[in-house]
Parts: sequence; C-alpha cells; structure tokens
Amino acid sequence: MARYFDVHPQDPQPRSIGQVVQMLRDDALVAYPTDSCYALGCQIGSQTGPDRIRRIRHLDDRHHFTLVCSDFSQLGQLVHLDNAAFRAIKAATPGPYTFILPATREVPRRLAHPKKRTVGVRIPDHPVVRALLRELGEPMLSSTLLLPDHDDPMTDGWQIKEELDHVVDAVIDAGDCGVEPTTVVDWSEGYPEVVRVGAGDPSRFA
Repeated sequence: MARYFDVHPQDPQPRSIGQVVQMLRDDALVAYPTDSCYALGCQIGSQTGPDRIRRIRHLDDRHHFTLVCSDFSQLGQLVHLDNAAFRAIKAATPGPYTFILPATREVPRRLAHPKKRTVGVRIPDHPVVRALLRELGEPMLSSTLLLPDHDDPMTDGWQIKEELDHVVDAVIDAGDCGVEPTTVVDWSEGYPEVVRVGAGDPSRFA
C-alpha cells in the first residue's frame, strides 16, 4: 500500500518532505505534483524505478525519461549546452518545459536514449517538488503520470492513491496542479524543435 502525504501546495511541511525523501533514498517510486501535472519519480540511481515506470505507463525502451533538476547548475551537469541553448533555456526556467539534449557522462547509460544518447531535463516551478529536490540533493528521474488507458494525466491525489496503491510507494497530494503536461523542446540537433505543445508557451522556441 502506498503512503499518502497531504501537503500544503505553497508551504509543504518539512517533516512530510523529509519522510518522502528518505523513501526515495530507499528506492521508492512516488507520485508527486509539478507545475504542469502529476508525475512519477524516483532517485536517479534507482535500480527498479525506471522499469516500474515503464510497466505502469506501458512504455518501451525508446521513451525519454526526464531528469528533474532543482536549478540550472544541476541541469548543466547532465546535458551538453551550446551558448544559444544555454541562454534560451536559462530564460525559460523554472517553468513547464522539458528539454531534450545530448547527455553528459553524468547520466547513467540506461537512462539515455539508446541510440541518440539524449535525455530530457527540466526545472519545475512548484514549491513541493522544489522542496523535495532541495532535500534530496540530486535530480529525480521522472515521467508524466499519464496511464495507458487515460486521455489526460491524473491530477487528483486521492484518486492516484486508489488507482496506483499497489504499484507506487507514496503519493504526495498538494491539490490540483492541472492536466497539461510540459511543452517539450528537442534541442539535440543544435536548434530548438517543439515536439509537444503543453503548459509552457511554445512561441519563445518557434
């Protein structure tokens, strides 16, 4: 059974955040709110988390996982950025964008795209996930909480708890955070290409 944490959306309780982070360090898979919709997350070095996410979402090996970062310096350790990408991405973060970029050696090979060696990265603008990342001290591996038989991502914490009770270890409920996933910008070829329009304004990368 998943543990249920009811946290304040703007000022999350430190005790709850600390308990969730300890679970993450013990290889837990958690459902948590972001600035676009709910997501599934685990520690970047988790041995079981990526496969559990693939099973829940019915994903194949080509799926781009997202590495969720607390700040731009953390993001810069995971991906290669030229000057143009650096300026544009720094101006757009934190916010509801995911950027696909060439991975550095800091990224475990099993988490990058098997052929392109690319990975998705993002810096969310939501107090709960930012508190989690600060306490954890490293990026989280993440994927939108969109189930294979659903048209939209899940957004109600208690419903997530009921539906995923036996496949995740914790659910953090901070209220409704929307159903629109991030805008995805592929910058792996040296220029921006918007491959999914979501919560972030795509026009700045047109």
